[in-house]
Amino acid sequence: MKATRKRLLVVLAILAMIAAACSPSEGGSDTTADPGDDGATTAASDTTEAADTTMGDDGGDDMSMPGEGVSITQGRADWSTGYFQAYVYHNILEELGYDVSDPAELELGPSLAYLGMAQGDFDFWVNSWIPGHLSWLAPELPDGSLVGDHLTIFGPTPTAAGDFAGVFREAAGEMVAGGLQGFLITKSFAEEYDIKTMDDLNSNPDAIAAFNETDPDPSDGKATIYGCQESFTCDNIIQNQIEFGNGEEPWENIVQTIAGYDAMAAEAVAKANDGTPMVIYTWTPSAYITELIPGTNVLWLGTEAVLDDSNPTGQEGGESHDQRPGTANIGPDQCPQAADLGTCQLGWIAADILVTANTEFVDANPAADKIFELVQLSVLDVSLANVEQAAGADTNEAIQQLAADWIADNRDLVDGWLEEARAAAGG
Repeated sequence: MKATRKRLLVVLAILAMIAAACSPSEGGSDTTADPGDDGATTAASDTTEAADTTMGDDGGDDMSMPGEGVSITQGRADWSTGYFQAYVYHNILEELGYDVSDPAELELGPSLAYLGMAQGDFDFWVNSWIPGHLSWLAPELPDGSLVGDHLTIFGPTPTAAGDFAGVFREAAGEMVAGGLQGFLITKSFAEEYDIKTMDDLNSNPDAIAAFNETDPDPSDGKATIYGCQESFTCDNIIQNQIEFGNGEEPWENIVQTIAGYDAMAAEAVAKANDGTPMVIYTWTPSAYITELIPGTNVLWLGTEAVLDDSNPTGQEGGESHDQRPGTANIGPDQCPQAADLGTCQLGWIAADILVTANTEFVDANPAADKIFELVQLSVLDVSLANVEQAAGADTNEAIQQLAADWIADNRDLVDGWLEEARAAAGG
């Protein structure tokens, strides 16, 4: 009974995050769609019959195999919350006959991923966070072309795309506006010092002193927050946010820790549960939000201003770190700033999580192209898979089985995608 109740609370927490992330005004692009309303979610919720969970079962033996004889090299991001969806695409492409490498064999961060795909070292990944990753399209290759010149991203074109608008293929998108993100603070500490925004923390000497007492470096007189892993890109964005501050002055009393994210998250959970001061950046879909629970042990922190395209730290491609409008439909019980502002100005845009592929590969493989164009996943389904990972289903084999189970539970939907992919290939 306790386990069932806990799972229900987890689902309710995830649903609350999805509702916030998918508010029409908060999406990562001009044409955001609500992942909670897409066909993937509908099919998942309407499926009640047991299904065969055998990996690779395409529901029939007489289907054409347009990918037969074609080998695909797939990569995956070096954050565990992206593993599940990588295997969903992997398994679907194998049903078309493609020989797809195990994405676990090529795990990397964004800086190497976009460069590798552009150079043809591997063919695709499903872990692009847009607009945050736009800066990785800008580096120049030895032949004078840019990384983005060789890539196709499947989803709506974001406002911040600028010169890279042509990289985007208008498509439904894997998880549009699915990446709600922001800063969380220990609830009891925030309430004790009346901290509603990052700016409140930065400008409150008593709060900074109390925070600093439990810092790794209590001698620096600053609040050391948990930021991002170096390869994630969000670490670069946070550096720009700290320098940008309230739009006029930086958050001079706040410094970011850049380290392994899972270790930082574990420390953050322990501190939040203990009432120890801490701030951490996090995101959905993930299982982190089921342990760092807004309104229970943490609160969302707002910001007085939202980072624009001014790139205050002068990073290469930093103009694309623009997070406007940076708001979310989160109530004051989870984001105290909302009581004053009428909305939660998180300072982060809800990212579109999309597929990126090498353009030559896409052009040569119309069936794979169509899959990238059609497949949509719901934030709820991915978050629940992340919860299963956190509960012990964390081996590559177990995560691939979670993906196979999702495909089996959504067999009719997946078969529709496969049918369109075969038709696109002339099969």
